[in-house]
Amino acid sequence: MTESNQDFENQKNPNSQYTQEDIEKNMTMAGLAYFLFLLPLIVCPESQYAKYHANQGLILLIVAFGGNVILGLIPIIGWMIIPIFSLAIFALAIIGLINGLTGKTKPLPLIGQFTIIK
Repeated sequence: MTESNQDFENQKNPNSQYTQEDIEKNMTMAGLAYFLFLLPLIVCPESQYAKYHANQGLILLIVAFGGNVILGLIPIIGWMIIPIFSLAIFALAIIGLINGLTGKTKPLPLIGQFTIIK
């Protein structure tokens, strides 16, 4: 299969680059990655599926930390936005948790297209 055909197949089915055995074996670790992104990297470092969700969890952590710091530095308006921002981060964590536990590799909205852990 040529590289362009393989890219097209991966776009149609994002799970195609992960084996079904890897997904089934590491679903729990993938879900837990949104609470502690290092856990899947320590417990199952060979799993590409768990690494994908660890990456999503790390990006979510960076965005949450950075957003809270920046909003915390903005007097009054920033302080009023922090609770809304925190709810949005919580919603993204729940979406990621559900994706990880159900065997999906769907990126998180707005921030999921970035890759830090390969």
